[in-house]
Amino acid sequence: MSKPTDRPRRPHFSSGPCAKRPGWTPSVLAEAPVGRSHRSKPGKAKLAEAIERTRAILNVPADHRIGIVPASDTGAYEMAMWSLLGARPVEMLAWESFGQGWVTDAQKQLKLDNCQIKTADYGEIVDLAGVNAAEHDVCFTWNGTTSGVKVPDGDWIPANRDGLTLVDATSAAFAMDLPWDKIDVATFSWQKVMGGEAAHGVLILSPRAVQRLESYTPPWPLPKIFRLTKGGKLNEGIFEGATINTPSMLCVEDYLDALKWGEQVGGLNGLIKRSERNLAVLEDWVAKRDWIDFLAADKAIRSNTSVCLKIVDDWFAGLDAEARAQVPKKIDALLQGEGVAYDINGYRDAPPGLRIWCGATVDTDDVAALTGWIDWAYETVKADF
Repeated sequence: MSKPTDRPRRPHFSSGPCAKRPGWTPSVLAEAPVGRSHRSKPGKAKLAEAIERTRAILNVPADHRIGIVPASDTGAYEMAMWSLLGARPVEMLAWESFGQGWVTDAQKQLKLDNCQIKTADYGEIVDLAGVNAAEHDVCFTWNGTTSGVKVPDGDWIPANRDGLTLVDATSAAFAMDLPWDKIDVATFSWQKVMGGEAAHGVLILSPRAVQRLESYTPPWPLPKIFRLTKGGKLNEGIFEGATINTPSMLCVEDYLDALKWGEQVGGLNGLIKRSERNLAVLEDWVAKRDWIDFLAADKAIRSNTSVCLKIVDDWFAGLDAEARAQVPKKIDALLQGEGVAYDINGYRDAPPGLRIWCGATVDTDDVAALTGWIDWAYETVKADF
């Protein structure tokens, strides 16, 4: 098979940090207040602007707090777990690596007594109808970045509930319509769907989460960067731009640029449509191939951002486990060498396969161009075995 002639203009298909928005250049950072305190008037104004533009695009209710916190989505989610869990029974739901990480935190670090663990294999999801979200706290990833599985909706979560829902939304925010009446805590990193720079997390709290924070003190010590209350009351400054630790104002400026671009392409609806168009290209391509399929077979739970693929032909099935693991790595290396796709090997803990980021900052024409190169790389690797 000969090499395709059509090449992606931007070969950035990594699932995090993800592609910058179309047309991005370092010049967009020119207005960042570098060399200034983040607590200076210009610094606080930039942080407050980032919070309010986030609220506007995501349609976050006015009574929900939005804070910028350290350590990316991981820091934001662990801050929520350490601060809120332990007051009620907890159900931990996991169907991929990051969800399993939260299970480890609950079991081995927090050592929660009344904790149920519900898991599913890669490409599948737990029985959401069997989750007691009315009475229990529930922790889960809305979109499994390493498995390509998303929660289909929030219908299984009662609007009138006693427990809290803690949602890792890092690959879902800005690409899926999150039902805020069903979510008490949402966390994400702007390095995902908005293509921002790493190391900063966003934490969104509902009034019910705030009430828990102000009425419950966990029995374990809290590091400074996890402390959301002061004197038994919510530390409101965190949600007004007074961050717990020093943020990079270059990264904040970059996030502001991404948010402004998001507004220009139609806000949340426009961002979702861009992502869904990218997934549609891959769905059409997969439907015409007999050697590759989606890890998430059920379209209702198939991610439109972190799209995970598996190789399904008889040749691949006949290889031993070590050889099967090498095939997607070799495909990835070939495509990187050609400069047409970077970082599309599947996640290290997932079944061998490919993972293609289809979030809003990726152009649909580039996804279409990529498919022909994957065909070429697969046939090339197969011929070399």
